[in-house]
Amino acid sequence: MTSAPPAAPVAAARPTVRTHHGDEVADPYEWLRAKEDPEVIAHLEAENAYTDARTAHLAGLRGRIFDEIKGRTLETDLSVPSRHGAWWYYGRTVAGKQYGIHCRAPLAGPDDWTPPVLSPDAPVPGEEVLLDGNVEAEGHEFFSLGSFDVSTDGTRLLYGVDTEGDERYTLRIRDLATGEDLADVVTGTSAGACFSPDGRHVVYTTVDDAWRPDTVWLHEVGTDAAGDATLFHESDERYWVGAGFSRSDRFLFIEVGSSITTEEYLVPADDLRAEPRSIWPRREGVEYSATHAVVDGEDVLYIVHNQDALDFELVRVAASDPQGAREVVLPHTPGRRLLDVSAFRDWGVVSYRREGLARMGMLDYASGAVAEMTFDEPLYAAGLGGNPEWAPPVLRVGYGSFVTPGTVYDYVVATGELLLRKQQPVLGGYDPAEYGQERVWATASDGAEVPISLVWKRSFGDPGDGVRPVHLYGYGSYEHSIEPGFSVARLSMLDRGVVFAIAHVRGGGEMGRQWYEDGKLQHKRNTFTDFVACAEHLVATGVAEPSRLVAEGGSAGGLLMGAVANLAPELFAGVLADVPFVDALTTILDPSLPLTVIEWDEWGDPLHDAEVYAYMKSYTPYENVRPGVRYPRILATTSLNDTRVYYVEPAKWVARLREEGVDALLKCEMVAGHGGVSGRYNAWHQRAYELAWLLDVLGLAEV
Repeated sequence: MTSAPPAAPVAAARPTVRTHHGDEVADPYEWLRAKEDPEVIAHLEAENAYTDARTAHLAGLRGRIFDEIKGRTLETDLSVPSRHGAWWYYGRTVAGKQYGIHCRAPLAGPDDWTPPVLSPDAPVPGEEVLLDGNVEAEGHEFFSLGSFDVSTDGTRLLYGVDTEGDERYTLRIRDLATGEDLADVVTGTSAGACFSPDGRHVVYTTVDDAWRPDTVWLHEVGTDAAGDATLFHESDERYWVGAGFSRSDRFLFIEVGSSITTEEYLVPADDLRAEPRSIWPRREGVEYSATHAVVDGEDVLYIVHNQDALDFELVRVAASDPQGAREVVLPHTPGRRLLDVSAFRDWGVVSYRREGLARMGMLDYASGAVAEMTFDEPLYAAGLGGNPEWAPPVLRVGYGSFVTPGTVYDYVVATGELLLRKQQPVLGGYDPAEYGQERVWATASDGAEVPISLVWKRSFGDPGDGVRPVHLYGYGSYEHSIEPGFSVARLSMLDRGVVFAIAHVRGGGEMGRQWYEDGKLQHKRNTFTDFVACAEHLVATGVAEPSRLVAEGGSAGGLLMGAVANLAPELFAGVLADVPFVDALTTILDPSLPLTVIEWDEWGDPLHDAEVYAYMKSYTPYENVRPGVRYPRILATTSLNDTRVYYVEPAKWVARLREEGVDALLKCEMVAGHGGVSGRYNAWHQRAYELAWLLDVLGLAEV
C-alpha cells in the first residue's frame, strides 16, 4: 500500500502592514524574517522535512547522477602551474577530499617559462604545501577561502577564511618557512586582501552593517590589528570600495563604485600612507577602470570609460596628471563593448564583447593596434587566466565551450601560437563530437532579437527534428553575461536526451551596454518577457513543448524565474529557483538590509519614488502570485546564512504559492551562504539533487 503524501507545512498568517506612497500592504509572512526566532527555524526545518519526503523517490536517481559526476571527474588531479616570482604555483585535488590543496614548486631557473607537466601519481620535486583546505576545514560544516596571497619574496602566505557562509573572513598570515601562523589575526574582513609589494603590510577591506564594503585598511605585519590605519573610507551608502595593487607593483588602486558611477584613487606603493589621489572625480553615470603601464619610460594609465561612449572607449593619460590630456587609443565603436585592459611591461591585453561572445586582443602600446585572438568554434568562452608576472613572454589563457572541456593555453606573444597546457579530463569516454551546439534567435515582444545558445547530444536528433525535453536557463541582471561554457554535471542531462539552452535576455551584458540598459530600472520587464519569448520560440520551432520544458535561474535569475512563473505559467512544467530574489520590493524598500542602497541603481529607488514603487510592485514575484492559475511545479533553494538574498524571500514566496495550491517545495541549507554548500562532493550532491528534480519534472526520473 502506498502511504499518503505528507501534508505541506502551513506558515501562520500574521500580517505586517507596510505603507509607502499611500499604498498599504498587509504582508502575512514577513514574520519569517526573524532568523533567531525558534518558530522560524522550526518552520524551515519542517519545510526541509516535507521536501525530503516529497523527493524521497528520487534518492536513487540522485545517487546515480552523483556517481556520474564523480565518475567523469579525475578526482586526484593538479592544475597547470602559474609562475610568480621564483615559484610555480598550482593546486591539487585528492580523491575523497572536499577541498583543494594549494602548493608550489621552485623554478628551474630565471628563464623557466614552461610550466612543469605534473602527474598526480608522481611526487613533484621541491613541492611545498602552502595551505590544505581540508585541514583548515576540520571541525566546520562550511569552509570558504576568500583571500589567498603570497608575499612577493615568497616567504609568507596571507589567507582569509569564512566558516559560516556569511562572507565575513578572518585573515591570518603564515610563515612559509616554519608552516606556523603569526600572531596577526584580523576578523570581519571582505574577500580579496593582499600583501603590499614589499610584504610589510596587508591591505584589506571591511563592510558596514548593510554589508557594503566601505573602508580600506592598512595592517602592518607583526602588529595588533587594533592599531590598523584607515587608508580610505566611503561614507556615501550608494558606493562600495575595493583595493588592489597594479601588476607593475608601482601603485595601489582604490576603486569606489556604484552600479553606474566609478571613481578610482592612486596611492604610491612605496608610500601607502600618502593621501589617495583621485584619477578622475566621480561624475554621475560615468564608469571607468584604470591600469598602470610604462610607455617610452613614462608612467601612464590606460582607462576604459563610458563618458559619451555607450560601449566604452580606451584612452591613455599621464599617471602624473590623469585629469590632463587624454589620448584616444580605441574610440567608441557601437557593438564592441570594451570591458577591460590588462597591462604588462611591453604590451597590453584588451578584453571586449562583440556579437554576443567574449573576445580579447593584444594591444600594441606604440600603435594602439589590437590583434584579436581567434578561436574556431562558433560558441565559446575565453579569457585571461592567472598572469601575475609583469614581463612574461607568454600569456595564460582559459578557453572552453558547451562541448569543449575547460582548456588552458599559453599564448606566445611573439608568434601568436597557442600552446596547449591542459584540457580538463572527462572520464568515461567523453567524445565532444557526440554533442552539437548552436545559437538561434527569438523575437521579443517589442521586436528585439534575443540570442539563445543550445547544446544537445546528437544521437537523440538535432533540435527541431522532434520535440525534446528542454532545460532553459536565464539570468539577465547587472550586465552579467552567461557564457556557453562546459559542465560535467550537465552531461547527465544531455545524455538523457535533454536539450540545454541559455536565454541571453536583456539586463545581461551579452549584446553590449544597451542590452543591459534595456533590462534594468523601468525597463526590467524586458528581462522577463525576453525569457518568455525564448521559451515560446523553442515551442514554436518544434524544439520543445510546455509539458517537457523546465526553467532555471539563481539569485537575480531567481527573480526572473518567479516573474516568468507569474507571466506565463502555462509555458513550463517546472521552475527551479536557486537563492531567488523573489521578494525584491520588500528588500529594496529597506535601506538597512544588505546592499539595498547600492541596488537602487539597478532596480530603482521605490522608497523615495512612487513611480518606481508602482513599477516594482507590478512584477516582484511574491506580490504577484496569481490566484486560480495552474502553476508549474516549483523548487526553491536557499541558505540560512545567505547575506545577499535572505532565506526569508523564498520562504515567503513558497508560503504564498501554497495558498493557491501550487506544488512548491523549499530546500534550505542550514549552514551555507549565497553560493550554497561548500566542498566539491557536497556541491556535486547538491547539483545532483537539483538535476534529479528537473528530470523528474521532465518525466525522465527512470532514465
